[in-house]
Amino acid sequence: MLKKILAYPFIAIVRFYQVAISPFTPATCRYSPTCSTYTVEALKKHGLFYGGWLALKRIFSCHPWGGSGYDPVPEKKNTK
Repeated sequence: MLKKILAYPFIAIVRFYQVAISPFTPATCRYSPTCSTYTVEALKKHGLFYGGWLALKRIFSCHPWGGSGYDPVPEKKNTK
């Protein structure tokens, strides 16, 4: 629970980017959902550390030799 609470400031930064910066740049995302949407979903679902790691992996794979297409946030694993 604490990890998810710590993620909210980072979610706010991404939301600011989505509202204030992204509309003024060309749409060039290779993935669906976009990297910013993926980041918010990953942070909400997995918390700051693992969700942040997933977001960084996704952002660093966004280059001409990287992947493309539909790439959803992985489901949370049950530890039972």
